[in-house]
Amino acid sequence: MAARHHAETDIPHALLHKPVRDIASGTEGTLMAVRVENVTAADGPGARWAEIAYIRPAGGGRELTTAVKNIEPR
Repeated sequence: MAARHHAETDIPHALLHKPVRDIASGTEGTLMAVRVENVTAADGPGARWAEIAYIRPAGGGRELTTAVKNIEPR
């Protein structure tokens, strides 16, 4: 689980801008960003933060999101 932050934050990742596969959906594409985001409606002590990967599908189109733990190199 990601550390708590005050705002959504981009973080570095070894696979950034490289081909990846989302093991949850099978989608393949390019890792465009990794962000630490509040994944709950709560703000403050009730907030839950997670590392979210943004993958642009190989054929183009809208980026999908998945947990960083779900990505692997292609």
